[in-house]
Amino acid sequence: MARFNEIGTATIPGNGTRLRLLQRNDEFSIKIAGAPGELMNSRLHGSEDALATLACERLSHLPEPRILIGGLGMGFTLAAALASTGEKARVTVAELVPEVETWNRGPLGSAAGYPLNDARAQVHIGDVAELLRQGDGNWDAILLDVDNGPEGLTRKENNWIYSPEGIAAAQKSLSRDGILAYWSAGPEHAFTERLRRAGFSVEPVVVRALRPGKGARHTIWLAW
Repeated sequence: MARFNEIGTATIPGNGTRLRLLQRNDEFSIKIAGAPGELMNSRLHGSEDALATLACERLSHLPEPRILIGGLGMGFTLAAALASTGEKARVTVAELVPEVETWNRGPLGSAAGYPLNDARAQVHIGDVAELLRQGDGNWDAILLDVDNGPEGLTRKENNWIYSPEGIAAAQKSLSRDGILAYWSAGPEHAFTERLRRAGFSVEPVVVRALRPGKGARHTIWLAW
């Protein structure tokens, strides 16, 4: 079997953690340098797709939905959001690491079908928290996949997204009847209760990393 080759590196702003982009034939992997395992793999994106499809199916009544995605990753959530909405949708992706956008406009983009080439998509380089703190109430859906879940892995600043303050900011950023969705590598009952205490109705959904019935079990929280 062919070996992975490193085709890109990037440093996460603020903490110096280095990301590695690896490629083996048509398969891509992103890892944290010096750490075991993968952050993401292009063959295991079922739950990233589900983050978008589960939320966007609740927007079918809106002619021009506005969607905010926290975390570009390999582009699968963006691609799924675009596929699940109409031609007047507008999808903004907040990505902290500039090189991740560059990777998605280069070889990595082939994995998800180059969703950044879609005129409905735009990228905000920076922390999604910057946009949430505006609390403008303009987003019909907010999809957050910025870390491994409520227990942050890549940078401690991400913990704010899952805190009562971060949840309140996301709530203020939603339009009336908007939907908030979080991705996590696993379940956490305490986070479900945190969302409920914020006034949300909450549905934790177990999804598979590869496809229905295959791959690791991940959790999507839908809150409205």
